[in-house]
Amino acid sequence: MKLIDGSSNSVLAQEISDILQIPLTKCNIRRFGDGESFVEILENVRGEDVFIIQSTGNPSNERLMELLIIEDALKRGSARRITAVIPYFGYARQDRKTGPRTPITAKLVADLIVTAGAHRILTLELHSGQIQGFFNVPADNLYSSPVFVSDIEKNYNSDNLIFASPDVGGILRTRNIAQRLNSEIVIVDKRREQAGHSEVMNVIGNPKDKDCILIDDICDSAGTLCNAANILKAHGAKSVSAYIAHGIFSGSANQRIADSALDELVVTNSLTLSDETQQNKKIRQISIAPLLAKAIHNIQSNESVSSLFD
Repeated sequence: MKLIDGSSNSVLAQEISDILQIPLTKCNIRRFGDGESFVEILENVRGEDVFIIQSTGNPSNERLMELLIIEDALKRGSARRITAVIPYFGYARQDRKTGPRTPITAKLVADLIVTAGAHRILTLELHSGQIQGFFNVPADNLYSSPVFVSDIEKNYNSDNLIFASPDVGGILRTRNIAQRLNSEIVIVDKRREQAGHSEVMNVIGNPKDKDCILIDDICDSAGTLCNAANILKAHGAKSVSAYIAHGIFSGSANQRIADSALDELVVTNSLTLSDETQQNKKIRQISIAPLLAKAIHNIQSNESVSSLFD
């Protein structure tokens, strides 16, 4: 088995390498003057089972193109099987037509990844489950809930917890974690007037005097999350924290979080945090490396991946 690290998240790749006790394959990734990406694999991969670790986050197009080129280099180097390990799958929010003459870009990106040479996909917390069907090869979608539950058990009193979904679309994700910890849920009913802006309307359930934990898959501008935290505090929540799978933190997200009612925001290392985000005292990062390492081991040894969901 070979592990190849793209340039998106070297710290996570190294953690996975250390857990599996398999060194990262040496490769040369550089940019030409006009921005073109170039990849050269510096070790023999003929007949190998190769795993590429590469999130397609900011800058999304550059990271995606790099992933495709690494796949092509491996395919031309006669790798036996190529698995694209994509902790954060960019373009996942473009998973359906939102109006006339609009693209379904998540499907386009899935086709590109498979055409470039991927035999299998391993990802974490897809924005919507149907994206698995966009790939014409096996695609395993891991969930962050085991990592979240473990961290919550270490840091919170389970007797006073209640879990909250910041919108109706995240109810199933929130309920899954709440059931693991025998807790109730509340729902923040939100109406989005335009892209990038949200207006909180109502809270379904009673968060009064509870330690409330918001659960979501992506935090981009943090508007939805901070609005939800503010209204939960206004409805009497004792504290409000959040657990997020993918922290993008674009624009003024860091300042918005710092000024919000959130007591803490916990995010995985599926994406590399900016220096500004790392300095935000309200944001704490936890590692998904053990989860991904176990999934990679199971795929390579033809063992069950779905067992990791339990």
